[in-house]
Amino acid sequence: MPTVSVIVPCRNERDHIEAFCRSVAAQTLPDGWTLEVLVADGLSDDGTRERLSAWCASDPRFVLIDNPGRIVSCGLNRCIEQARGEFIVRLDVHTVYAHDYIAQCLATWQRTGADNVGGPWKAEGAPGAASVVQRAVAAAFQSRWVAGGALSRDLAYEGEADTVYLGAWPRATFVRFGGFDENLVRNQDDEHNLRIHKGGGRIWQSATIRSTYVPRASKADVFRQYRQYGYWKPFVMKKHGQPAALRHLVPGLFVGLLLLSLLVMLAGALALAAWAPEAGTRASDVLGWITLLASVMLMGLSLLYGGAVLAVSVAIARQQGWALWRHLPDVIGAYQLGYGLGSLRGWWDAVVRGRPDPSFGRLTR
Repeated sequence: MPTVSVIVPCRNERDHIEAFCRSVAAQTLPDGWTLEVLVADGLSDDGTRERLSAWCASDPRFVLIDNPGRIVSCGLNRCIEQARGEFIVRLDVHTVYAHDYIAQCLATWQRTGADNVGGPWKAEGAPGAASVVQRAVAAAFQSRWVAGGALSRDLAYEGEADTVYLGAWPRATFVRFGGFDENLVRNQDDEHNLRIHKGGGRIWQSATIRSTYVPRASKADVFRQYRQYGYWKPFVMKKHGQPAALRHLVPGLFVGLLLLSLLVMLAGALALAAWAPEAGTRASDVLGWITLLASVMLMGLSLLYGGAVLAVSVAIARQQGWALWRHLPDVIGAYQLGYGLGSLRGWWDAVVRGRPDPSFGRLTR
């Protein structure tokens, strides 16, 4: 009988691993298909391994694999190496899946013949007043204005895309395009999808493949998460000589302009103060104009961005509930400014230093 291999990277997921295993075990597969679930544990030290081992002992379809590399790309590759299935589906511990998630991945692949298939990336916070920040994080995540128009956030889109959430592949995809880049702590899926595109492959998103992602519950966690996403993106671009999409460049360029304007303004003000006795000279006049232009640019960019964030926050709150309103500007800033700052640091390390900073190698959840 043909087999579907589910591959799952995890580390320190004690509070979630058993619920996740129950949801996978309850998946409805098409007639004639069998299931195996390979979970690559990144040497968890919080009790995850013990709970996962007990589950594997009770259900032989589940197999625990060691992932000494600890990061997602290493875990995915260790699973792929041991997978027996003709079709391979990646799942994430912090996502809730429709009962037919795997079946719809299979059906979409059989219908389209694509090299990678998946569904839209839907985020949803827990209900209740205690989780209002998490619901604001989820609402901002789903906004096309916050996401830069990414198709992966469009819950109704059906068709070819540059990337999909998680992914599902016929085994032939990995034979043709290789596995995941183990040098990347984040964005290994974007890099793999870019490799598929450049190699002439196809990626297909289907609204029938349904899942719900549980996002971070604090603004600081969102900032750290997206700073890390932004940091690793330049390493992907450097490897392939191009961005996967132009929207990946915008946050870094915007934050770079803000910082450059601020630095020029401060440097100009300090220089003018030092040259006060020389006031009226041509050099001081030029310096004054440069300082003024930098100040105007900084203020203009700040006002423009602040106004846009407030407008988007109102639009989201109008649809998702006004209880989210006071948190949305902070959440949007955490997403976009965190990504932008991470991108700038990533470009420095990728181009100037030529190697990543180990401090960005730790996962942030």
